Amino acid sequence: MKDNKPQIAKSGGASKPGGLNSEIQSRIGHQLRAMYDDVVRQGVPDRFADLIRKLDTPDGGAGTPVKNDGRD
Repeated sequence: MKDNKPQIAKSGGASKPGGLNSEIQSRIGHQLRAMYDDVVRQGVPDRFADLIRKLDTPDGGAGTPVKNDGRD
């Protein structure tokens, strides 16, 4: 019976059968780090920060009304 799994070219670096070689893993890692760094630089939107502050209060923000902006 023939195995229908896609074959990945091996161009150097140790890898297990059907796995990604070290060069491909390194490229993926660099791209993921670049994307993650961009997201971290954007910061937390003010409305999320406000929500987190309300949730961190002892009463859970129970006395503070929440505006419904129609996005539900």
